[in-house]
Amino acid sequence: MPKKKTGQRKKAEKQKQRQKEIQSGRPRDDFKTNPANFEMTCDECHRRQKSRFACYFCNAIQRLPMCAECGRTKCLNQTGDCMVKHPGRSATGMALVGAICDFCEAAVCHSRRCLQSHACSCLLRDGEDVVVCIECDRSAWEQGGRMFRCATCMQWLCEDDQFEHQASCTVIENETFKCMSCNRLGIYSCLRCKVQYCAEHVHGKTFKAASKKDAPPCKKCGYELQETKDLAMSVRRHAFGRQQAGGGEEGGWHISRGGGGEGDEDESGYGGYGGYGGYGGMGGFGGHYDDDEDDEDYEPGEDEGDSEEEDDDD
Repeated sequence: MPKKKTGQRKKAEKQKQRQKEIQSGRPRDDFKTNPANFEMTCDECHRRQKSRFACYFCNAIQRLPMCAECGRTKCLNQTGDCMVKHPGRSATGMALVGAICDFCEAAVCHSRRCLQSHACSCLLRDGEDVVVCIECDRSAWEQGGRMFRCATCMQWLCEDDQFEHQASCTVIENETFKCMSCNRLGIYSCLRCKVQYCAEHVHGKTFKAASKKDAPPCKKCGYELQETKDLAMSVRRHAFGRQQAGGGEEGGWHISRGGGGEGDEDESGYGGYGGYGGYGGMGGFGGHYDDDEDDEDYEPGEDEGDSEEEDDDD
């Protein structure tokens, strides 16, 4: 019989669950419109970068810093929740700044609501750590660009690696679409682990679905699985043997054309062993025999002189 939970433990679990709901309740494309991930141009060096309090390249403080929570650059003192009292009705520049976020490196205005809510709901926060690029392990503090998310695996990417990662993210880490536990065709795919599961091995021992419509999670990483038929996935291809001959760069089943000789009438290049990568005496290992060096050393009078000497000996 399990132990009875104390009131303090129940309160801590509710608070932890509420923090998870706050962090996971953000829209999927929130990073596009969130002020913490806006694009700005430095006033001093005029270089484009992510919105931040000080320039990443020259460390110059911006003339009009933008709040990472509400996106304002000017306080009009209309709400009455200003934590820093300022003369006049408006405040801009350093008079607007109330704090600097530890996760996105952007300024937060001195409004009570922004100061209390931004630290918990910051876009670039991953639990107690800062989100980092899945390719280069750099955070917003270590690179000047904005942060993005892969449309396939929903992992964080920096501005330098986003295109290269998304181009190679739809490749399964296997040579076939078969299940990783058996030889059956996988009908579920994990977009993070790049593995396939069949209908029998998709569920783990501790999996309990809340409803039949819920997609099962991956047994390795816990990410939500998707049906392979709804995805545009591909498998790894190895270029070796007949695949490399004549067209190894394209990775297709191309056959070399350099093996037949003058008597070949087949234009497709299926000339004996020469068609299989030029193997054997028909063309060498995938190439043609180059005798330019012998031609350069050849002199026209050598063969004639040798033949005359042989006649004299006879």
